[in-house]
Amino acid sequence: MSGLHFPPLFHGMLTAGDPPMDVACAAAREGCDAGLVAYDLRPDVLRAAIVFAPEVSLREAVVILPICGVGFQNAFGALAPPEVSVHLEWDGTIRINGGICGKLEMTASSDAPAEEPDWLVVGLSLTLWADGEESGLTPDVTALNAEGCGDMEAPALLEAWVRHTLVWINRWLEDGSCAVHGEWKPLAHGLDAPVSIAGREGIFAGVDENFGMILKQDNTTAIIPLTDILRKAP
Repeated sequence: MSGLHFPPLFHGMLTAGDPPMDVACAAAREGCDAGLVAYDLRPDVLRAAIVFAPEVSLREAVVILPICGVGFQNAFGALAPPEVSVHLEWDGTIRINGGICGKLEMTASSDAPAEEPDWLVVGLSLTLWADGEESGLTPDVTALNAEGCGDMEAPALLEAWVRHTLVWINRWLEDGSCAVHGEWKPLAHGLDAPVSIAGREGIFAGVDENFGMILKQDNTTAIIPLTDILRKAP
């Protein structure tokens, strides 16, 4: 059980130091209800994972990853000083004031795009505190304490992430992916810039309906579906 407060149909589970993604996937395989939030809160890092039960094909269900990203930005924005910015990379990487500070990743019961997965899990990891000397060695990597957010309470951020993610899941179910696109695009890091994804290089020109990356390469355009970045289930 959990001492945190989540919206109806969501329930928390402390993992006692075990990786929340592993715990959430194991629970999903055993048939747990959707809405399980497995989490591990440490002084230096927040780790959590949410179990979902999509009722659409995996190709459509992976929109949950950017939805969770938008939910995180909304939650963080409500708790952080107004000058602190959040941007989201297509693969789930979270940037705070330009520096890499965390990651969203997902896995599912199946990696077949046309199939409806039994479950899908999205994990969040966020660096809360980093030693000043260590952070100087990696200028592109940051932590909340280095960005003026050292007083942010991890439990409150986790609760807010789940709440705001639920809001955007409901928007997606009611209005389709267009609403998510409109909120995600201004937060996207690297649009119209060179990228290297899965051994392919090109210009990140945007995303399609299901958030597949539109990659321009010379005179050709390729689509890299979000299903390509599914993590292998532990």
